[in-house]
Amino acid sequence: MRALARAPSGDDEVYSELLLRTRGLRGEQRAARDAWFGALTIDAKDDALFELEVLLKASACFANPRNHPGPPRRAPVVAQDFRDATLCFREGLSRSVVLCRQLLGSRDRAFVFHRYLETVLPEDQLRSKLSREGTAQATPEDGLLALRHGLTSTIEVLDGVLRAPRVPFRLFYALLAGVQREVGHNAYFNPLSALEFRPEFDRIRSAQVLELIRSVPGGVAQRLVALAFLSLFRMLRYLRLLGRIATESGRRRRIAGRAYLVLAVLRSDARALGDHLRRRAGELLAESFGREVLAAPAGELVGRADSLRGAAYRFLAIRSALEAIAGNSRLELRRAFQHDLPPVDAGATDSEVRAAVLATVANLRPALRNAVLFLGNALGVRLEEGGVFDDHAARRETSERLRRDVWMFAQIVRAFAAKAQHSPSEDRWAGAQSFQFVREFLAYFRAMGYPLLRAADYPRFDGFLAAMGRLEDTDLVDPARLERAIDECVAFHGYLLQLFEDISRRDVLEGVPFDRRAAAGALRLYLGDREPHGAT
Repeated sequence: MRALARAPSGDDEVYSELLLRTRGLRGEQRAARDAWFGALTIDAKDDALFELEVLLKASACFANPRNHPGPPRRAPVVAQDFRDATLCFREGLSRSVVLCRQLLGSRDRAFVFHRYLETVLPEDQLRSKLSREGTAQATPEDGLLALRHGLTSTIEVLDGVLRAPRVPFRLFYALLAGVQREVGHNAYFNPLSALEFRPEFDRIRSAQVLELIRSVPGGVAQRLVALAFLSLFRMLRYLRLLGRIATESGRRRRIAGRAYLVLAVLRSDARALGDHLRRRAGELLAESFGREVLAAPAGELVGRADSLRGAAYRFLAIRSALEAIAGNSRLELRRAFQHDLPPVDAGATDSEVRAAVLATVANLRPALRNAVLFLGNALGVRLEEGGVFDDHAARRETSERLRRDVWMFAQIVRAFAAKAQHSPSEDRWAGAQSFQFVREFLAYFRAMGYPLLRAADYPRFDGFLAAMGRLEDTDLVDPARLERAIDECVAFHGYLLQLFEDISRRDVLEGVPFDRRAAAGALRLYLGDREPHGAT
């Protein structure tokens, strides 16, 4: 396992840097943790460690009500009751203690004895010394013991708080912030950073994806692509954990707390990725290209014009792909959280929560998998589901989702063309209000249409993009530009209908009817979200 901590070199440098350095562990700490993890003999140790770290990260993510399921609340957060959310967090902490005990093994008995001594020692000085010994973190086992100690004490506090009929937000936040500080001070188990990765469970297994990351030109672009792939695979792992939680048996085991905490981390990571790609990808890629141009000797600029132009187009394609992933992930997560999952305080039964979580996993998994495949396609490589995902049903799942998305965007394109053909484009002063539908269509195109253009290998790709770009270039839509966009949309609509038929004829969809009613319902939910790139 020490090989995991080797210094990055060569073509692996950017990917390895993200995998090893984003948590900020020192070299000796990484080596100690790798040695500890390699010596563990418990079953499914990577799953146990992963779930523990996700639940620890939830102390930061679940403290933000924006990461709770349910539609936006009208009442201000200070007027809401967070007793149910506090109960969920208490259940998640109880599971964290169980996982700590599993990972500690025989060392857990030392903790029990330590706690006993704390209660029977009469001298305050001896108690203080014992407390310092219990929080020392010279080894990963010490770090787990410190967590076990802090989380157990917090559970006792939570039990006292939950005797009250109401928990205001400030108290709820203070309780979670206390756990967050406990985790933040841990030397070996501190997963609080956004978009951080660990080699124990984030290493990409697909040689095709790794080779694709290495082939991206420029360190900045390569880092952005590696970050996107690692984040998408991490979110898929969250979904596997949610599926496992929702299908666990146990007569008295409640799963709402664990599930809602994992969901909060999922949404927080998706938002962090989307914000970074949407706000920073274009700027970082432009700076990278600028440095490449400035590094060229003045006398060679004419001779290198074609290669520089090609590099610019590659950077533009990467930026568009990353921004599409950002928009699509925000759209999918908002739909799941606002429509598919019951709010924390909805009073849903355990069976209802399980069903909702499984439905959410079934909806989000193909969307994230198609995002992985789309990113590869945008970079010029057609990834195969069987070589990227470890699920034999992946090809059918992604094909079903692609067919549904093709049908949905065909309806959006048709509606846009019909609306545009009957718009009062001759009235320049009507622009701000009358052409709001143009801005909405462009937002949905970036989130849904651009990936479909790439996935479909649309022969009029450049013409469609140019027409959409001209619509974005001005605040008041020029009638000639709008007419060109209408023509491109009519052509694309016809192509999408044919693509829908072609996908339906794939062998993996043989005998699988298209649920038009469910697709129409999903489309209504997507169109109900008027700001695909706005606040979530």
